[in-house]
Amino acid sequence: MNATPAAAFHAGEQALQERVGVRERMAAVGPLVLRDHMPDQHRELFEKLPTLLLGTLDDQGQPWATMVAGPPGFVRTPDARAMHMAVVPDAADPVLAQLVPGAPVGVLGLEPHTRRRNRMNGRVASFGARGLEVDVVQSFGNCPKYIQARAPGLRAEVTPPAPAQVLGAGLDAAARGLIARSDTMFIASASAAHPGAGRDEGVDVSHRGGEPGFVHAEQTAEGLVLSLPDYPGNLFFNTLGNLALHPQAGLLWVDYDGGGLLHVAARAELLWDEAPRARWPGAQRVLRLQVLGGVWRAHALPWRWTAAEPAPQFSAMRARATE
Repeated sequence: MNATPAAAFHAGEQALQERVGVRERMAAVGPLVLRDHMPDQHRELFEKLPTLLLGTLDDQGQPWATMVAGPPGFVRTPDARAMHMAVVPDAADPVLAQLVPGAPVGVLGLEPHTRRRNRMNGRVASFGARGLEVDVVQSFGNCPKYIQARAPGLRAEVTPPAPAQVLGAGLDAAARGLIARSDTMFIASASAAHPGAGRDEGVDVSHRGGEPGFVHAEQTAEGLVLSLPDYPGNLFFNTLGNLALHPQAGLLWVDYDGGGLLHVAARAELLWDEAPRARWPGAQRVLRLQVLGGVWRAHALPWRWTAAEPAPQFSAMRARATE
């Protein structure tokens, strides 16, 4: 997303807004809701969270997403334009291994049990033994739709993180099983392979929710392909607008029972035809993702979560589809 107030949305976002007939409306809305600082209510949420979602790019321009964790308060906002996280570099984490001063970073603060979420896109100011400092470039809120409500708590016995396992393009049976039963995933995207080289749009990380199994996996001649619905949203088209310009995505699944993280790199394509979205009532488009590879990190998080309380939108969309 562009940080310039006069052009709140970049060319990819504008193209999708144009296609669905809302470009003029969003051009007026954007400057009102996209800020260069964090409002107090956003800072309050960030500072009480036990987890935070981050996204960035590797040296090849591939986006990656991750979740970092700590006791509530591990995230601080010294002022409205700065964020500090009590995390340190980690070669096993595809995001934390890439962050250096000046690197773009997308931040998503999500409190699943209240369905609150806020976004912040920024740039790394410093990263080392004292933690991660991020300068705010853009801050904005997201609505509570499609979030499966679950509450975190410390695991009774915290198992140390296991060595990261690098997965091929087909992933493995355990990874495919996690995807098949999940009701939540996260996606990192960028509007350019190397933001900062004449561009300033940066990186976004966003949430995708659905009923368990909402991500459909299929082994094709191209390899493992994942498909998921794109439901009605805020019409910003942050993620899809990025993918229109730079069709690479970093996917993340959380093992909410065991604390593991599955990071996946993929190539993205957006499908608009009616046939591909038939399996998902209410979907407006389908995001098709060809898997390029992945990383599995068992016991990466100290938390476990309660069983999910389903987001109400899915049953409502099913009911409308049968009317």
